[in-house]
Amino acid sequence: MNDSKNGAGPERRLQPVRHLDEILTALAASPFRRRFRLGDRERAYLEKAGLPAILEHGRTFIDKRLAPANPPKDGKQTPFRGHPVFVAQHATATCCRGCLEKWHGIPRGRPLSAAERAHVLAAIERWIRAELGAPRDRPAENSQRRR
Repeated sequence: MNDSKNGAGPERRLQPVRHLDEILTALAASPFRRRFRLGDRERAYLEKAGLPAILEHGRTFIDKRLAPANPPKDGKQTPFRGHPVFVAQHATATCCRGCLEKWHGIPRGRPLSAAERAHVLAAIERWIRAELGAPRDRPAENSQRRR
């Protein structure tokens, strides 16, 4: 029996990597994804270090925590706060291989290509740039305590 017909097994076909505009539009409709905002600490760190340095950190995080075929602790490797890139990864569904597969069409189980790494970094950069242009008085839901 060929498992690829029923969607199981490594041969299942995924859609090609989706265009970033399409992905970001879909993410904006997700209540979970749209709640992420840069907190005061992440914003201050971003302003102090500068966007180029933050994106270089992002490149390193992608290479070490996301690009391997089977990253250690996949699904739990990205903290929810503490660095602008971490917040951006959750907002853009670039936080783990499962989210990359679901939202971006990038399959798990193989290393990310250079183009896929660039795609992830571009998503993070677009989100951070949009956050920098957003009013500061929006609620930072990811840093608020639940009651």
